[in-house]
Amino acid sequence: MRAAFENGINFFDTAPAYGAGHSETLIGETFAAKREQVVIATKGGMRRFDEPADYAPDALRKSLEESLRRLKTDYVDLYQLHSPPEEVLNAPGAVNDLIDSLRREGVIRAFGVSVARPEDGILAMDRFDIDAIQANFSLVDQRALDCGLLAEAKDRKVAVIARTPLCFGLLSGNYDRQTRFDPADHRSRWSPEQIERWVDAADRFAMASDCPQPQSKAQVALRYCLSFSAVCTTIPGMMTEDEVHENAAAGGLGPLSSAELDAARNIYQSDSFFVNDR
Repeated sequence: MRAAFENGINFFDTAPAYGAGHSETLIGETFAAKREQVVIATKGGMRRFDEPADYAPDALRKSLEESLRRLKTDYVDLYQLHSPPEEVLNAPGAVNDLIDSLRREGVIRAFGVSVARPEDGILAMDRFDIDAIQANFSLVDQRALDCGLLAEAKDRKVAVIARTPLCFGLLSGNYDRQTRFDPADHRSRWSPEQIERWVDAADRFAMASDCPQPQSKAQVALRYCLSFSAVCTTIPGMMTEDEVHENAAAGGLGPLSSAELDAARNIYQSDSFFVNDR
């Protein structure tokens, strides 16, 4: 994270469920002395992945208070509902009241929804007064385009945070068809057939770019997401300083050209990059 900050990255997305609070703790320890120089986004509704979610106002407030303690701050820049189901999105009254209170208290500066499915983002914009939508968006997952989320968010001036822009790292070119993940790695839940399909996709989409500068497959994938004006940032995972340098440099390469975007769209529409329907 220090290397990311030194390379111009100032947006850090986390949640209580990431490492059962450990991710928030690391961010708090790293940036306590630089709080005003970073933008921190966290979430509420899901404390742990192995526990039932709770989007009741009292639970959200308590979760935020716990997040603030771990983050060593008295406010978060963006507070998001964490993958709320459709019934929560369709009953926004009490949550909207809570968010209004949290804004007035100054403990949150903006509100958003991290949606389970891109199409839920349009429903969230209809029901909540939101500043941001976080959704899956990548070369192999263009549902945010298919369902009109990016266009709708642009019209409503709602920022889009592109989640999984590297498809769990499998668009980076760092893995091959024989890759199998440790059972403790969440990527182990994907079948070998699915892993192979995404690994192959990294090669297919790399050919869609004709940038005169040398670039990695990961940089092509990140440039793709950043080519859409509705997207304010991407949130790839970075495990090493080398990955930090590689990912941070992608923004300096600029957006893909119209021809490259058309080529990427044609590749996506000509094949299915998911073994099972989403």
